[in-house]
Amino acid sequence: MIQLPYILVIILLLFALFFAWRYYDLRKRINQYAQAIRNQSDFSGKLKDLESLASVVNSLQSIFSIERANLNAENARLATVLEQLTDGVLIADADGRVQFANPAARKLFDVQNPIQQTIAQVIRNFQLIEAWRRCQQTRLIQIETVELPTRKQFLQLTVIPDKYESGSLLLAQDLTRVRRLETVRRDFISNVSHELRTPLASLKALTETLQNGALEDTEAGPRFLDRIHTEVDALTQMTQELLDLSRIESGQVELNFAPITPKNLIHSAADRMKAQAERANLKITVHCNDNLKTMRADYARLEQVLVNLIHNAVKFTKSGGEISLFAEPIDKGCRFAVKDTGIGIPAESLNRIFERFYRVDSSRTGSGTGLGLSIAKHIVEAHNGKIWAESELGQGSTFYFSIPHQV
Repeated sequence: MIQLPYILVIILLLFALFFAWRYYDLRKRINQYAQAIRNQSDFSGKLKDLESLASVVNSLQSIFSIERANLNAENARLATVLEQLTDGVLIADADGRVQFANPAARKLFDVQNPIQQTIAQVIRNFQLIEAWRRCQQTRLIQIETVELPTRKQFLQLTVIPDKYESGSLLLAQDLTRVRRLETVRRDFISNVSHELRTPLASLKALTETLQNGALEDTEAGPRFLDRIHTEVDALTQMTQELLDLSRIESGQVELNFAPITPKNLIHSAADRMKAQAERANLKITVHCNDNLKTMRADYARLEQVLVNLIHNAVKFTKSGGEISLFAEPIDKGCRFAVKDTGIGIPAESLNRIFERFYRVDSSRTGSGTGLGLSIAKHIVEAHNGKIWAESELGQGSTFYFSIPHQV
């Protein structure tokens, strides 16, 4: 007969074997469950006897999937912003090696593949490199502005330290256009002051002379009054042209579009300037096809453009010279031209002659406010047209502007 202790041992062994099998089976199922999670496959029902654990893990994975989708969406939006950003963005690690560069940064620094290159290799400017080094040492934001003469650029670099790591973010901005606008504004103020100083000084001298007794002089008095009248007219013209230019630039001038004939337009402008050209002993000729198409434009404004161009040609063409006016068809529009046999314009000044008050040199100074070409440029551009000039010193100049048929 089997003794009781042996029976108890056998029972205990059976229980041990049962629980060992259950543990092994549970572990096997959990491993299968974990593998299914890693593979992102369907794992429902893998652990039928672990419903609570499966439910919790399912919920956690759902939350994780949602958060991961949100993070991917944010990363995609950020990548799109950085791709479209016109400012250059560089991200460097603690060793100064570039980990990220958007297209604008590659273009600004003229580097095809800056990744893993050093900041010095990418930026290649001592002042900007020093700004980055100061940021690395002080962990403070550094801002540096430099001029790159070889590329005719002004760059501003802002270096921002990473608060959590030892890296840094570099933001590069191209300030070339801003600096150019500041130069134009400064030149404009200087030129306005210069243009006003001359007639105001003349008026002051004339009035003082009249006050000192010239008013009673029957010959000098009327002559000085005529001079005062001329100077006041010049100031009035300058003020009016400045006002016109300001209104045109701000879009406050409404153009009166109507069907016009290029032939009538160019002959009308020539007739208005004919007397002035004859006084200067200059000949005006008009070359225009009779079959030019009718176009929609502001007749008075375009005539103003032609008159301004002819007026400039008269001023800078010597006696006995010739001024030729042309109107010819082009693709989807009409091109006008005013050609003279005058003193010409240097090549380096051709891109600036349409700026307000711009003077090529002292030999081309004369009467007028210096605003005519600038006003002409804005009128043409308001018609969606284009204006430009071609010239050689001593060979004369030709001013062109084109107007589309449908503005």
